[in-house]
Amino acid sequence: MFGYGSLMWRPGFPFAERRGATLHGRRRAFCIYSVHHRGTYERPGLVLGLAPGGACRGAAYRVAEADWPEVYAYLMEREQPTETYIEARRNVRLDDGRRVETLCFLSDVMHAQWAGALSLERQAELIAGARGLSGPNIDYLRDLVEHLREMGVRDAAMERLLVMVEARELAG
Repeated sequence: MFGYGSLMWRPGFPFAERRGATLHGRRRAFCIYSVHHRGTYERPGLVLGLAPGGACRGAAYRVAEADWPEVYAYLMEREQPTETYIEARRNVRLDDGRRVETLCFLSDVMHAQWAGALSLERQAELIAGARGLSGPNIDYLRDLVEHLREMGVRDAAMERLLVMVEARELAG
């Protein structure tokens, strides 16, 4: 399993091994309108997706074969409440140089919740004040920036976005 958002810091399933990994051909982006976890239908927020192009640092998990059916069912419930992602198998490069095939949830660019390439200003507008079943949208962004830093990844755009959202939330 490849995690590039909250699965990096809160997988919620048993795993035998976790490694830093890079997926090529997709990039982490706030490109999915959230109407469940971080927003509502009336006030959508934004969540991450794997948008086409670029590369993405994340975490690869090896799950014991005996645990896989339960882990897979959990992932379907957690990641696919509105079926905004396409389940796919992709090769990732682990930090130790190995290449392994892993399950990825790719953004479905044809889905109604696909937001596409939004400006940082529009992303900040949507994230600020949005709240869903999993809490405030800004918490998801803060967790992302914090955990990317812990992995040694400085994402200037995500850090700028956080500053913009915090300013909007302070302004009320």
